[in-house]
Amino acid sequence: MGPRAFWIAVAGVLVLLLAVAAAVNLASGARQDGQKGTEPAPAPPGISRPEGASQFRPGYHLTPAKEWMNDPQRPFLLDGVWHYYYLYNADHPEGNGTEWYHVTSTDLVHWKDEGVAIEKFKNGLGDVETGSAVVDHDNTAGFGKDAVIAVLTQQDKGVQRQSLFYSTDKGFTFKAYDRNPVMDNPGQQNWRDPKIIRDDANRQWVMALAEGEKIGFYTSKDLKDWRYASSFERKGLGVLECPDLFQLDLDGDPAKRTWVLAASANGSEEGRTTGVAYWTGKWDGAAFTAADETHQWLDAGSDFYAAVTWDDPRLPAGERMASRHATGWMNNWDYARKLPTTDWQGGADSIVRDIRLKTVHGRPSLVSAPTASMSVLEGTPETVGERQVTPNGAGELPAPKSGAYRLDVTLERRPDDDGSEALLKLTSGSADFATVGYNFEEGKASLSRAAVVPGVEALGPVFTDRRTAASPPRNGTAPGRGTVELTLFVDYSSVEVFVNGGEQTLTSLVFPRSGQHTLSTTTFGGSVLLKSFRYTPLAAAR
Repeated sequence: MGPRAFWIAVAGVLVLLLAVAAAVNLASGARQDGQKGTEPAPAPPGISRPEGASQFRPGYHLTPAKEWMNDPQRPFLLDGVWHYYYLYNADHPEGNGTEWYHVTSTDLVHWKDEGVAIEKFKNGLGDVETGSAVVDHDNTAGFGKDAVIAVLTQQDKGVQRQSLFYSTDKGFTFKAYDRNPVMDNPGQQNWRDPKIIRDDANRQWVMALAEGEKIGFYTSKDLKDWRYASSFERKGLGVLECPDLFQLDLDGDPAKRTWVLAASANGSEEGRTTGVAYWTGKWDGAAFTAADETHQWLDAGSDFYAAVTWDDPRLPAGERMASRHATGWMNNWDYARKLPTTDWQGGADSIVRDIRLKTVHGRPSLVSAPTASMSVLEGTPETVGERQVTPNGAGELPAPKSGAYRLDVTLERRPDDDGSEALLKLTSGSADFATVGYNFEEGKASLSRAAVVPGVEALGPVFTDRRTAASPPRNGTAPGRGTVELTLFVDYSSVEVFVNGGEQTLTSLVFPRSGQHTLSTTTFGGSVLLKSFRYTPLAAAR
């Protein structure tokens, strides 16, 4: 994403159209993303990407206009506007150091560039890295009611410290606190990524801090003076990063309100790559106690990391705890600096998802769905009728009109079907760039990528390895029988797969050849039923 001269010419027309349609939605009581009349009207389908966009520039995912992006910083809401920051390096690749780049949105789909909000190398403590921003409604820090307070890691000569920056203009510009750092390094190599929440029950602020193989917890009354409370340690996940701590109502029941602790981690010991691990449990104001020693993963793909989650303060209390928004960095440090993109680097952010805590196969688990506002990008869908899928395919499927689209697919293995695994192949320029599969006998979905563009083979096996996620078929009369629902969001250089209503997700970057996109299905021997298939073009979110 980013400012484009072409869009300046049409921005006024789009804003006018959105405002008129939003007013109509308000009058009719339309509800999107949990709010009546607060979201913009649908953008016209079929809008092209910005003029001069490179082959892999996404249409509706957040990217910088140029240079480097990485970790998301949790958004906050002020006066009906979401304020969001991501780490940005304008000096890439020659110069080092990140700073906070600011974008705003009213629907979490369309984003407006606001420029750099917190600059690097300005206060003698190094660059500006990951942290979190909160709205200090009660002026606990003394910078004024509703001041925006950011506490983040700064690193100088390899030493990581936590600094405070504050904004009195609603998050557009920040000043460094004159007594930084607010937390000096106690001698640890890895001591970063503070995630701050308001613990109203105990009238305090709580910080979760990544400290090597553990998460440290600190408390404060004023966001300046932090005191150590406890730690949560887990071996086998490498150096933990970007922690998160939040509450959700299990199965939507306020009586089952549950705490969730998450952290970005390395799953190589489990045959995975990096991702976001999480535990459910309890928080008593000083320590987190996991209900189960075994962690779960928020996404099973190769490129979902440094995730942040946030709720919508406009919602009633019950709805506010029923779900949260989430987004992650679509990239992988194994090959992050080798991507074949040209007009920007660092990957992209995933679409915003709505996550809920649901009992899945007897265990509280986070399930994900594309946020409802994504529907504003949808064009006219095309569907195909029920048909058999065999090793020879399933007949003609809709041909995508661009590299940005949504697929909704239902597959079924009935008692007389003898196919074990169905495959959906995504092709561009006559070469398969991604294959989404489902193995009914194993109860697993899969996503694999091909290095079809010259140079992509250099990204290595982490890029080409097949990723899988367990989600047994539904409504089956016997093991290995039943249905599976797959929803795919494809956007020029990424694929996000939601399995069985988001019980599992697989997110990965892809690099197709230029040319016409086509879709096909096949099986490994035997047949299964393609119960439904819908292709929906998606407009560019600019």
